[in-house]
Order: sequence, then C-alpha cells, then structure tokens
Amino acid sequence: MPDSYGSNGCSTVTRVLFCGPYWPVATIYTKEYLQDYPFIQVDEVGLDQVPDVIQNYHICIVRNRRIDADIIAKASQMKIIMQNGVGLEGVDINAATEHKIKVARIPGTTTGNAISCAEMAVYLTLGVLRKQKEMDTAVNQRDLGIPVGETIFGKTILILGFGAIGYEVAKRLRPFGVKILGTKRNWSSNALPCDTDTLVDKKGVPEDMYEFAGESDIVGIVGHKFLSAMKKGSYLVNIARGRLLDYKAVFNHLESGHLAGLGIDVAWTEPFDPEDPILKFSNVIITPHVAGITENSLRTAAKIVRDVALQLHSGEPFTGIEFVN
Repeated sequence: MPDSYGSNGCSTVTRVLFCGPYWPVATIYTKEYLQDYPFIQVDEVGLDQVPDVIQNYHICIVRNRRIDADIIAKASQMKIIMQNGVGLEGVDINAATEHKIKVARIPGTTTGNAISCAEMAVYLTLGVLRKQKEMDTAVNQRDLGIPVGETIFGKTILILGFGAIGYEVAKRLRPFGVKILGTKRNWSSNALPCDTDTLVDKKGVPEDMYEFAGESDIVGIVGHKFLSAMKKGSYLVNIARGRLLDYKAVFNHLESGHLAGLGIDVAWTEPFDPEDPILKFSNVIITPHVAGITENSLRTAAKIVRDVALQLHSGEPFTGIEFVN
C-alpha cells in the first residue's frame, strides 16, 4: 500500500464509494460505524454517476453496478473493489488485476448471508407450494377453504451448485421429510461440513443435472433445455442470480403449465418491472432481492467494510474478506 496509508496519524482521507441507491441500509450502517473516524469518508452515488467520480475513491462497494474495464481504467486511486456480499459477476476481475486493484467478497458464512438466503429459499418454496398469491386473493374476496395447495413433505428437491447456501438450504429442508439431490463440481472439498452426506440423498456433478431434473419436484437455476427435462408440475425457486434464468423459457413453461410455480428473489432485470407480463401468473412469487438482507447480515457486513477501510488507511492486514485475485 502507498505510504500515505501506512501510518495511523496520517492526514489523508480514505474514501469509500457505495454504488447506487439500492440496499440503502448498508450505507447507513457503514456510516454509523465510521462516524468516529473523520479520516474515512463514505459516499453513496447514483449508478450513472459512478464512472464520473470513481477516480476519487479508494474502496468501491459495487452492489448491482457493473464495473467494467472502462470504469476500472478511470479508478486511478482504487485499491479494493468489493461486494457487500458474495456476488462479483459484474466486476471485470481481469481488468482490476491488470490495474493492480484487489477484488474481494464478504463470505456468506461470515455475515450469516448463507443462512438468510437459505431461509428465503424455504419461504419461497412454501409460498409457491401453498399458492400465496391465490391465498391473498381469497382473503380479499372473503373466501374460505381455497386455494388447495401442495405439501412439501415427500417432495424431491434438486439443489444446483451445492455450496454454502445449498448446504444451509438442505439442512433446513431435511426435517420436512424431503429427498434431496445435489450437484457440485467437487464433492471431496474440505470446505463441505462433515454432515453433508447425511443431508444429500443423491450426489452428482453438473453433467448429471438433466437426469436429476426428471426426478425432481422443486429445482433452481435453469434454462430452456433444463426446464423441458423437468417433470411436468414441478416448481422453480431461485435466490442466486437472476440472469441465470432464461426468461422466455420460464415464461413459456409457466404459460403451458409445465412449470407449476415460480418463486424468485432475483430477476433478469433489477429493479423488477411491476408491469412485467410474468406477474400475471397467479403461481409466481417475486421478492425484491432481499434474501440476504437481514439486520444481522447487514450490520455484520457494515462492520467488515468499516474494518477494511480502517485497515487500508493504516496499512494493516485485511480481515473478514476473501480476495479473488
């Protein structure tokens, strides 16, 4: 790090940039935790303003702003580009590496993000099975005894990409009496908890997902080919990345009845368009990208951002973050 960050008594200011107005509480909490440190400045700017001001900042919290090579080239003082969670698909990591900028995420196991997301996955699963939208309509119309929902008991659930969140999902679904299938590139990883074998009934690699699709009642991130491989009447739940869903394929399979329900916390465009035709389906539940947004996860992440800013300012080793380059 430059000498200006190397002494605790330096007079320089370390500047932290939050991109965009969404997930506003993260900025509020970070400012709260840094209010006693006048040499750390925290700003939040609109998404479109980021390219015009990024050269003034040392740390960038990207949120849902795409940070491409052109923006990175302007970030002349930038030291760390990081996410307030785990998603870094919008960051050109190679370009950052070329400009000697570190890229980092906050592990979900550190903030409780994985647990929060797993709980949301269970919520959405139950919501589509019990037909939450139709229940709301029934209440508004003063009806009783409708709709007729489905039980989660006895269902087969496929978790694609069995990582930290997948593990937490499986742990919470197991008591419901379900069969759990999972795909993962490497099941021998030491990162997996020791009780994984007791949670997953059938393990596979990504190449097995089409075979597993035909056995499953509830699954995650998919495209047209995968949806067609799923058995008729199955449900789709996605809390990962909205762009991983093939919108047209999902819409067509909902319209044909092949897909019995959709529950998502992330969408193909964000913020979500309230006029999107997919909302006409009564078996669709959409939440506003809040799976990992809880009081505990936000406050923990804000404390980590505070620590990273202070560590950068003083030249100390970083803690609480995971570098990807």
